[in-house]
Amino acid sequence: MKYISTRGGGKPQSFQQVLLTGLAPDGGLYVPESLPELSLETLREWAELDYRQLALEVVRPFVGGVIPDTDLARIINESYSGFAHPDVAPLKDLGEGLWVLELFHGPTLAFKDFALQVLGRLLDYVLEREQQRVVILGATSGDTGSAALEGCRHSKYVDIFILHPHQRVSAVQRKQMTTVAGDNVFNLAIEGNFDDCQRLVKAAFADQSFLPDGRRLVAVNSINWARIMMQIVYYFWAALRVAPVGQAVSFSVPTGNFGDIYAGYLAKKMGLPVDQLVVATNRNDILHRFISRNEYVASDVNKTFSPSMDILVSSNFERYLFDLFGRDARALSDFMKRSNTETLSVSDTQWKQVRSEFSSASVDDETTCQVIAEVYRQHGELLDPHTAVGVQAARECRRSADSPMVCLATAHPVKFSEAIEAASLPAPELPAHLSDLFERSERYEVLPDDLDAVKKTMQSHL
Repeated sequence: MKYISTRGGGKPQSFQQVLLTGLAPDGGLYVPESLPELSLETLREWAELDYRQLALEVVRPFVGGVIPDTDLARIINESYSGFAHPDVAPLKDLGEGLWVLELFHGPTLAFKDFALQVLGRLLDYVLEREQQRVVILGATSGDTGSAALEGCRHSKYVDIFILHPHQRVSAVQRKQMTTVAGDNVFNLAIEGNFDDCQRLVKAAFADQSFLPDGRRLVAVNSINWARIMMQIVYYFWAALRVAPVGQAVSFSVPTGNFGDIYAGYLAKKMGLPVDQLVVATNRNDILHRFISRNEYVASDVNKTFSPSMDILVSSNFERYLFDLFGRDARALSDFMKRSNTETLSVSDTQWKQVRSEFSSASVDDETTCQVIAEVYRQHGELLDPHTAVGVQAARECRRSADSPMVCLATAHPVKFSEAIEAASLPAPELPAHLSDLFERSERYEVLPDDLDAVKKTMQSHL
């Protein structure tokens, strides 16, 4: 399988090349030239597999033989061996066909572990084989940072730098990143929001001349295709467990950067029967405004109880727009360039297509807390605020009770005690492996929102 840039530049790349690149040199994102097409018979066979076996079947075509099946299977098995639940991604029934898919049983208690545990091992495998050393650079709105550090910190072939928005992540999220030990681990707190951090990362990728000779940047954000690839798996997993093979299933996905729901969109295109894909947002609702009103324009970022969605520049949305524009790289590039300064819309035909593929809702903090309290009272399930946004969006957008609706639970509630307490519930206790988190010493540097400052700091550590 080969990969092409959404901006149309360069030659098609192999899986290994996009794994070690992340962002395309022309500023675009890599997508597969084509997707595997799956039959109902294949889905019936997959319904009998456990999570690790299913992951191997789903991702094998995307790896394209770059890694032998036996080694790929070992990487996947090792990646999920540290998850706390035997099902890896268990499902909880909330009644009336509404399910919660718990994606927080990995080592850092967030759905990012599903991809980043694998990504770290994929990088180790390829870098050892090629005898290369690279610099990982990522931005986080809260959960990506700790998951990336946990997945990559043991590698002797990487130095890893994670940018997070200073004082805009929860205390648990910050401590999970800044207490990670390692001579190759560096946390940079940027005086800005997540979009600022993401912009700095993309700018650094565009000009890597500040790096030592022979070194290059590798992405751990969902601009790296391997992240999206691993997230496709749990859509198949959930659908094959809540409904008979062939029956359509709906998904509600709390999303800020569009990566998680884009994975669901790809699963549908591959042949998974999907009724609805619900984009669940908080007050930072650029995606909801586009889907519901055909209005794509950035506004000020609001701080909310669901900080991982406090995002207005949704990087992975470009991958979807590439399809919406008929894979016309020139049209896509023009749209993305103008999106920085203009209020944009697409044609009526294109907007109808968007509306046929996605529903959406925006949920405020007050409603989020009400949902947390209600679900706990009725079902004994404690939701984090992002998941609560997803549950409320599912309720608002669901078209048919006949189609099971799966809400993705993207993080453990212990990370967001402020929201839990605002819902008049006691804050949950940290799990055993993090019980001393607030006693651990932190290590991070506060920097201005300035590319030169970031580059100079990175140079000082390399």
